[in-house]
Amino acid sequence: QVQLAESGGGLVQTGGSLRLSCAASGRTFSSYYMAWFRQAPGKEREFVAAISWTGVSIYYADSVKGRSTISIDNPKTTVYLQMNSLKPEDTAVYYCAVADGIKLGQSWLSAAYYDYWGQGTQVTASS
Repeated sequence: QVQLAESGGGLVQTGGSLRLSCAASGRTFSSYYMAWFRQAPGKEREFVAAISWTGVSIYYADSVKGRSTISIDNPKTTVYLQMNSLKPEDTAVYYCAVADGIKLGQSWLSAAYYDYWGQGTQVTASS
């Protein structure tokens, strides 16, 4: 059974930084994508960033571009999200996800692309 273990969330002041981590376990993935989504209270889950297993393909949502860096440790099937200059609007539960394989014709920026999800970690940026 695949499990995703997220860590690194917390409460920070506006302008602060956090580093989220997510480690996948339970099986070996060959080609895969890992991503971060977030969901604020009363809002739908939204895409934050995604990365391919090689680390070559990376995409960010406009809302975090320039302030965040996603990276991957392929042998460990672990993804990281470094978030800087945090704003109150970044406050949300952040979810890690893994897509097993390449799914032709589907967008890897969509939540529907992903097969496994973590339980989420709360990030709160407050002044």
